[in-house]
Amino acid sequence: MTDESAEVVIVGGGAIGASTAFHLAELGVTDVVLVERATLASGSTGKSAGGIRAQFADELNVRIALRSIAEFERFEELTGRPIDYEQSGYLFLLDREEDVVRFRDAVALQRGLGVPTRELSVEEALAIVPQLSPEGLVGATFGPLDGRATAEAVVAGYAEAAARRGVRVRQGEAVVRIEVAGGRIVSVETTRARIATGAVVCAAGVWSPEVARLAEVELPVTGERRWIHFTPHTGGLPRPLPLTIDFSTGFYFHTEGPGLAFGGREQTLDELAGPATRRLPALADLPVQSSWSGFYEVSPDHNAIVGEAPEPGRLLYATGFSGHGFQQSPAVGEHLAELVAGRGPTLDLSPFALERFARGTSREEAFVI
Repeated sequence: MTDESAEVVIVGGGAIGASTAFHLAELGVTDVVLVERATLASGSTGKSAGGIRAQFADELNVRIALRSIAEFERFEELTGRPIDYEQSGYLFLLDREEDVVRFRDAVALQRGLGVPTRELSVEEALAIVPQLSPEGLVGATFGPLDGRATAEAVVAGYAEAAARRGVRVRQGEAVVRIEVAGGRIVSVETTRARIATGAVVCAAGVWSPEVARLAEVELPVTGERRWIHFTPHTGGLPRPLPLTIDFSTGFYFHTEGPGLAFGGREQTLDELAGPATRRLPALADLPVQSSWSGFYEVSPDHNAIVGEAPEPGRLLYATGFSGHGFQQSPAVGEHLAELVAGRGPTLDLSPFALERFARGTSREEAFVI
């Protein structure tokens, strides 16, 4: 085992960790080691649908989305890596009057922040995706600012740009110990090295509680497995096709290369078949070629947990995104980098600090797919 040192050690090579490395380098902090126990984007990031949206009920999530979308729009210019970014929209389908009211309020919030979301009638939703069954629908919303990108390409772009500035990106290396003395971090021990450091960023997704526990910090995050299925045919669906969500059931679908990807909350394809074919009957005639799964890292209020632990000092964390970590990675990585560097926040994410749960000030995000 070798001995070395770094100003900052980032644990986790998904979208959040890679974004943090990139933004640290942008701030001139390059004595950084990013440690990933497997390969970059091999965790939840690489298994995600790659969706990016501003349609949230929590104002801070809308602001995070706007900051992140601005970076996704310039991503190739910033990093040199194309990410297949498309703003084909999100279409939310609503079959309960109470959801129409909630989404109407959220549309007003979003529009007040400059997001061009609009409420649709059922007929207007069918004009966008004619193959939908209107059974039970009472309304919809559409966000033209929303869209998708290739999550693995985003991670690669951030990591490559950071590495060009001197950040050390290490794969196949797991963190096994965080040494703390006098309330401060002293070192990080991996399966290959002992890295003397004074700052650790925990960005390990659903495995973040295990990493934080090495420094005796408890993060209230649990894993929820989600499956995505792929069919190589589109069933005649239009292109561009918005990422379409049947909100009450959680069933969603979007284009994926030449075909369609779709998923939901169900753990088996047989369980998903009912809500899926009820809303999109064409799916019943399409073959499923492959399936894969990843984890939602779920927090108690379905909002991110982002901040710095009071003890040990300089242990920073970002986890608990409950399904929207990839899409929030630009703004969250920027915020973590600013915390590390002692800069004033471009976007204040302190309401998402861990301490909110002890204070009884948790804030529920209602629009979780």
